[in-house]
Amino acid sequence: MFERFTKAARAVVKGAVEHAERGGATVVTEEHLLLALLDREDTRAAAALRRLCPPDRRPSLVTALAEARRRAGLSRADATALAELGIDVGAIVARVEETHGAGALAADRKDAGWWSGRRSFSQEAKAVLEKSLRVALARKDREIGDEHILLALTTTGGVVAEALADHGVTFASVDTAVSTATTR
Repeated sequence: MFERFTKAARAVVKGAVEHAERGGATVVTEEHLLLALLDREDTRAAAALRRLCPPDRRPSLVTALAEARRRAGLSRADATALAELGIDVGAIVARVEETHGAGALAADRKDAGWWSGRRSFSQEAKAVLEKSLRVALARKDREIGDEHILLALTTTGGVVAEALADHGVTFASVDTAVSTATTR
């Protein structure tokens, strides 16, 4: 599948690995893919992101991701569902951090690490890359571009999709922005 990736899409994957390394993560996640997309400047996905989530709004997007990481990766929808069962995620996070320090639940799982000399991708990140192929095929595109990765991130659910949607970056809005950019 990787041979079908454009140069821009390959740069996103490489950038995601670099984000994981800089953050000390043992696996590359969907969050790392999004951070790598946010780093891009002259690509179709970068243009869509610039249009939908201008640079001045990106710090709040990154903050939303950090807050979710602090909640051990639970989305707000997950926290709400647990609250309906009487479980206060905020209180649990506070108690864990009181005992083990700030960000204790955000720590990377050391058992999911890499041993082959390369960082592995989480199941969710792999699913995003696989979904990007399906998105490209559905759009009748011959190659997988970084815009397909962005579109896939919006459809997978979870924290990254939730944070993107909160910032106006949905499948429909990205699809429109990408289509508009290609017709100019």
